[in-house]
Amino acid sequence: MPVSKKEVSECPIDAMLSVIDGRWKGTILWRLCDGPMRTSELRRSIPGITERMLIRHLQELVRDGIVVRRQESGLPPCVYYSISKYGMTLLPVLEEICTWGREHLRLLSRA
Repeated sequence: MPVSKKEVSECPIDAMLSVIDGRWKGTILWRLCDGPMRTSELRRSIPGITERMLIRHLQELVRDGIVVRRQESGLPPCVYYSISKYGMTLLPVLEEICTWGREHLRLLSRA
């Protein structure tokens, strides 16, 4: 029986995929590998993403403990996002997924 997105599957692969599932989450995490970014910087660095979708994915990543949100006081308030210490444990996985994805794209381009 399929597991809804709100439930956590007992399958470790499904549990991991539920965290990075989403059209833009991988790209967001990849951009944050270079260091903390303001919301506007992050949005400009990802062509095609809407502000609504960026905020939604960031909220989910924060909820899952992968990304940290830091707000600095001032006018206007500055909000920065960065990968958490726990989120850093995902980076080797993302690198492997990226390597596999490049190979897959290469194979598709030959077909």
